[in-house]
Amino acid sequence: MKIYDYEGKKNVCGTNIREARVIRRISQTELAARMQLEGILLERDSISRIENGVRFVADYELLAFAKVLNVELEWLLEKGAVAK
Repeated sequence: MKIYDYEGKKNVCGTNIREARVIRRISQTELAARMQLEGILLERDSISRIENGVRFVADYELLAFAKVLNVELEWLLEKGAVAK
């Protein structure tokens, strides 16, 4: 399967995931653990790669990120969004 880049990144949500995580004072390790409780098996390294835009994010992972971080799914996909 070919994964394409968008403006040099593999996802558009990584920056917003990082912002929401930092605002909520959740470590990458803690976020990975919370995602695992939602049935999404991610390691801390995967969270780092998502936030840096070097890992693709599946739609089901986006749904879990929105739930775990308590943000709207649409917000995760906005460029230059500011966390609430």
